[in-house]
Amino acid sequence: MGKKSKKERRAKGAEKTAAKMEKKVSKRARKEEEDLEALIAEFQTLDAKKTQVVETICPPPSPRLNASLSAHPEKDELILFGGEYFNGQKTFLYNELFVYNLRKNSWAKIEIPNPPPRRCAHQAVMVSQGGGQLWVFGGEFASPDGEQFYHYKDLWVLHLASKTWEQIKATGGPSGRSGHRMVVCKRQLVVFGGFHESARDYIYYNDAYTFNLDTFAWVKLAPSGMAPSPRSGCQLATTLEGNVLIYGGYSKQRIKKDVDKGTLHTDMFLLKAEGSDKWTWARLTPSGVKPPPRSGFSVALGPNNRSLLFGGVHDEEEEEHLEGDFFNDMYFYDLAKNRWFLGQLKGRKSEKKKKRRGQGTEPSPTALPEGSGETPPGPMEIVKEVVAEDGTVMTIKETISCPTAERQSSESEGEDGDATGDEASGPQVEPCPRSNAMLAVKHGVLYVYGGMFEVGDRQFTLNDLYALDLHKMDEWKVLVEMDPKTQEWLEESESDEGEDAEGAEGGEEEEDDSSEEEEEEGKEEEHPALQLDEKYEDYLSRTEQYWVRLARCHLGPNAKEKKAIKVGHAMAKTFYEGSA
Repeated sequence: MGKKSKKERRAKGAEKTAAKMEKKVSKRARKEEEDLEALIAEFQTLDAKKTQVVETICPPPSPRLNASLSAHPEKDELILFGGEYFNGQKTFLYNELFVYNLRKNSWAKIEIPNPPPRRCAHQAVMVSQGGGQLWVFGGEFASPDGEQFYHYKDLWVLHLASKTWEQIKATGGPSGRSGHRMVVCKRQLVVFGGFHESARDYIYYNDAYTFNLDTFAWVKLAPSGMAPSPRSGCQLATTLEGNVLIYGGYSKQRIKKDVDKGTLHTDMFLLKAEGSDKWTWARLTPSGVKPPPRSGFSVALGPNNRSLLFGGVHDEEEEEHLEGDFFNDMYFYDLAKNRWFLGQLKGRKSEKKKKRRGQGTEPSPTALPEGSGETPPGPMEIVKEVVAEDGTVMTIKETISCPTAERQSSESEGEDGDATGDEASGPQVEPCPRSNAMLAVKHGVLYVYGGMFEVGDRQFTLNDLYALDLHKMDEWKVLVEMDPKTQEWLEESESDEGEDAEGAEGGEEEEDDSSEEEEEEGKEEEHPALQLDEKYEDYLSRTEQYWVRLARCHLGPNAKEKKAIKVGHAMAKTFYEGSA
């Protein structure tokens, strides 16, 4: 044998280090998982009491994230399974199964005997055979305090025609993990990446497995070429040729004791099938308008052989304070052209005609030359204000791409005619910025459900549902609005004693408290009124001190003055537009 190259030796060393780390993590995690297995078994005992299928029409599911949303291959239905919810003190895991009827705009809960245990951050894919099959692999279960984790390595299939769950017991599959990604590629399931975490350690994966849907056998792949670095939460998509695209993701590594460094990946790879059992890694360099770095984005496969990416968050650390910029933008990746472009709404036809009759848009002095390959100027921020049921004002910071990027995208993709177009004039309804939402595409329509965003130290988990026709790209439609009444948040300082009292005494005191809060809220929300025919600039000049002071109250004492002014101005504008 010839002498190994430096790159090969480095790759081999990385494999050994990863193997040692996996052994260390699994040893420490074993004790934690044994503790959680008892809790999981208790839940499964409750599930075992269900002996028949029960289908009940119900309100929209409760808020959640890291669930799975899949389009039924034969019916106009979406299937929602699992997920998690955190209320500030306690973590809730689900194994509920909901079906959304697209034609009736209605939800039904289906209780099926012997379901998979409760989980989140799993993967679910739909296979068009036998009336439709939903395949579910992996995911995690967490203790109520969110301090311990159990990572599943089980494989399940839901037979939609007979409404039965079946656990597939096949050896040689991936180790327990969550945050991995799975797609259907011809007659195989392909699983890549993910992570495993214990209380003190963690490991990220970059291994790939296939599961044959005919032989029910797992195979660990050993592709040639340089593999992507270990990661979770990446984008996986299948090409028409039977290859698998991998983009982005997140990972972290320990740089010293109790100090971790996170990495937002923006690279792209292709896992190429070159035979029945031969695979190769190849690095891709896509062109076009690329998404800014982020984690927690959601993906789906849209029409015209295009994969789409929606939302996510970019966390920034500032003096031991973690602050996230949440997104609600959408990017398409053309699998045939190896090209990114921004998904921009065209607006309704009447709006477009009105705009065309007006004066043309001045070219931006900051516009980049065509084919420069440079990233367009940074995104702009818009701030919205939403009041939760408990009186908390949610100041939502929305990051949108700059007009230059939109114009370039529109010009470059104009010939395609179905994913971009003239920017819609006037305010448009759209999902608020979020991460970890659930996506599904049916009949060329994108559905976005749930997810979460953060305001300060508080997490808001959503249960709204939006739809967007990917052929028309004209407007978002609200199918289920976010209900502020579902936004419960318990501060860490609230004692267990108070929690017990709440459970013992029932809801009367709660209602009294909430009515008092509403009265107080009513007093607090008496913002400065608009004067007759007052312009926004004059209103802001007259009330600026009030709004900046209010912004400081919501942002907390550690907020920077520049941010308080920006948020205050945005709140003033929101109030002005709502009152004008």
